[in-house]
This record gives sequence, C-alpha cells and structure tokens, in this order.
Amino acid sequence: MSIQDTIRETVTSNPVVLFMKGSPTFPQCGFSARAVQIIKACGIAKFAAIDVLQDPEIRQGIKEFSSWPTIPQLYIKGEFIGGSDIMTELYQNGELQKMLEGVAAE
Repeated sequence: MSIQDTIRETVTSNPVVLFMKGSPTFPQCGFSARAVQIIKACGIAKFAAIDVLQDPEIRQGIKEFSSWPTIPQLYIKGEFIGGSDIMTELYQNGELQKMLEGVAAE
C-alpha cells in the first residue's frame, strides 16, 4: 500500500483526523497545540491524531495528499478542512462547530 493509500484510509475511516506535530497531550508546535484546543473546545474528546514527526513519509505525503504545505491539517468525515489558521477562523464564526455536530456520536 502506498503512503497516499495509507493516508486516504486514515482520513476516510476516522470521523475526525488531525495530522499534527506531536500528540494531543504533548504538541510539538504552537499551531498543533492550537488545533487540538479548538477541536476539544468544539466538544470532540476523541479523534485520530497522527504525529507527522514520527514518519517522514507521512509528513511529506500528507502535504501532497491535500496540496497544502503546512501542518497541522484537519479532516472531518474524509474532507480536508485546513490548518490552524483556517480552523481558528471557522471556530470563531461558528462554522467548525456546525461541521463537527453529530461527529462525536459516530
């Protein structure tokens, strides 16, 4: 299985996926820490978190998969949402909460 297939499988088999630096309990950059805080503020306690620092193939592969150059990257129900700046904007205007409604129950 190619790295692109692995990434596709991850984002489609988990309702919420965050590709980040570090882990939710120990983020390795401020942007990843902010992304985790935003997800939790939306009421999502459990989500798939992929530490790109553990695998250089995934770190590069996710950038190619999404055509997005930076980490973190959020996926909801298989759809790429964006990085921490976009997440912040969507959270502030209430759109991210709407996107995540009902996801926790899945």
